[in-house]
Amino acid sequence: MKNILVIGGTGKTGRKVVERLENLGQNVRVGSRNAEPAFDWENAETWNPALKGMDQVYITFQPDLAVPGALEAIEVLTKKAAQAGVKKLVLLSGKGEHEAELCEQVVIHSGLDYTIVRASWFMQNFSESFFLDPILAGHVALPKPEAKVPYISTDDIADVVVEVLLNEQHHGQIYELTGPRVLTFEEVIKEIAQATGRDIMFTPVELEDYVKFLEEVGVPEDYVWLINYLFSHVLDAKGNDVVTGDVQKVLGRSPKDFSEYVQETQQTGVWNPVLKETV
Repeated sequence: MKNILVIGGTGKTGRKVVERLENLGQNVRVGSRNAEPAFDWENAETWNPALKGMDQVYITFQPDLAVPGALEAIEVLTKKAAQAGVKKLVLLSGKGEHEAELCEQVVIHSGLDYTIVRASWFMQNFSESFFLDPILAGHVALPKPEAKVPYISTDDIADVVVEVLLNEQHHGQIYELTGPRVLTFEEVIKEIAQATGRDIMFTPVELEDYVKFLEEVGVPEDYVWLINYLFSHVLDAKGNDVVTGDVQKVLGRSPKDFSEYVQETQQTGVWNPVLKETV
């Protein structure tokens, strides 16, 4: 049994990593502001108590390693982890993100064992994030309609993270996780519409107009910056539309296809608009 801190333990991948590790009998500490001890990225004084007694740490940074301030935070956290006697770090990074790769280098040169998990865009962005509300409204407007993305399921990410935490053979490795095929935004919305039996329209928009809209509806500043960065830099990054075999390499099975994710998610009802009651 290992003592493992999961930073972001209530997030998209973190909560699934926690569940899987607990099912395997590991001693898991959830790293979140509401946990005991608490872990808050905005309060470095919480980091040492959360790291105390831990053998390994799974690191997810909110909202993304690309945002300003992330590199400095990872530098401090890595030093504190080494001082606390942590043996291994597993960092969730972003495929095609130069700023995230700078954070990776901090972990790689920390002197600790490590594994880097670079993930493509999450399938769950369409059911657990900002893309959900437009889907519910029946009209999705996004920039870069020509961009092709090999979406990855957070279930596959969690399975990979658990595997690399528990097995030494993955020390020093960088894995790039993608799904088995690429899709454009329009293809994504079409699949969701077909599965739900709903009429969901997709409209291409200019990035400048999209960012302005996000600001107007009150999306937090960090997330607006991140979305602008992702659409203006990451989607166009060379090789970012490449499908890899790393899920197969680590887990010995194929990654989940987007259509499978859509069928599973449709059954939860999350894409069904809530009808207002009439008096």
